[in-house]
Amino acid sequence: MAKSTSSRSSRAPRARSRAGAAKAEAAPPETSKDELMSFYREMLLIRRFEEKAGQMYGMGLIGGFCHLYIGQEAVVVGIQAALTPDDKVITSYRDHGHMLACGMEAGGVMAELTGRAGGYSRGKGGSMHMFSREKNFYGGHGIVGAQVPLGTGLAMAEKYKGTGALSVTYFGDGSANQGQVYEAFNMAALWKLPVIYVIENNQYAMGTSVARSSAQVELAKRGESFGIPGRQVDGMDVLAVKAAAEEAVKYVREGNGPIILEMKTYRYRGHSMSDPAKYRSKEEVAKMRQEKDPIERVRARLLEDFDAGEDELKTIDREVKGIVSDAAEFAQQSPEPDPSELYTDILREA
Repeated sequence: MAKSTSSRSSRAPRARSRAGAAKAEAAPPETSKDELMSFYREMLLIRRFEEKAGQMYGMGLIGGFCHLYIGQEAVVVGIQAALTPDDKVITSYRDHGHMLACGMEAGGVMAELTGRAGGYSRGKGGSMHMFSREKNFYGGHGIVGAQVPLGTGLAMAEKYKGTGALSVTYFGDGSANQGQVYEAFNMAALWKLPVIYVIENNQYAMGTSVARSSAQVELAKRGESFGIPGRQVDGMDVLAVKAAAEEAVKYVREGNGPIILEMKTYRYRGHSMSDPAKYRSKEEVAKMRQEKDPIERVRARLLEDFDAGEDELKTIDREVKGIVSDAAEFAQQSPEPDPSELYTDILREA
């Protein structure tokens, strides 16, 4: 993979345009049929799970806020492919896809969405606040940008303990304008902490486009004043994401400190289930679906380049639908938390 110089190290992953921001690689990364089939299944599971979650929200089975990940599946699947089970992951409120990609069970996630005792936070966290110590998934956070200093702290802990693990800290284009993000950048760069900052730039912070909210719209450049290299990646291409993630992981594990990956992606649904998304046209969304859909891109390559059969893909489709159906059934059959547990699980007992 190509390397280039940066403000911090000659080993920083490359991708600088004449304007200075990193650009996505043009050449298609090498892959295999097995890898693409795995990516297809993982992304399809997230897509179908989120569609079912939206349906259950409409039925009144999910309360509170519900932010769907539909359209952005390639980001978390590609990143996760470059990590080890010991690496730590933390993200924002649009988190269901990250949970599934980390290996959390669909039933437990859906049960938490519906506020049931069978959920990962025993029905008390809901959509935005569930965790899995076993999978090293640290949430799910409802406050915009608040997970960034927490993710930086996770990286500091790993460096202090000498584990060799790193922290992947996801946040969106809206969070990229939060002050605490830059306080975290400063500390991470100063102490060369093993953290990959993944900016999921889905073009809109709630209903405000990046162009209307950011003086510097190339978010990969946001760490330059701290000496943190950055790169833009086609976040609708799971192979491009994986390739960029592998380079970033190598860079961080070598002790070079943090790096920023800006994933240029897109969400098909509104900011949340209560958002009609009138700030963009139906034509814009349809164009992205038609030209950039991450699942369809993998499906097309499987059929065209790897002689995958329609029957093989339909088998995966049926399997995924079964998993999601079982998850919904498990959630609805799981009991609600007992009122006596309202104040449990607040603090860890010494």
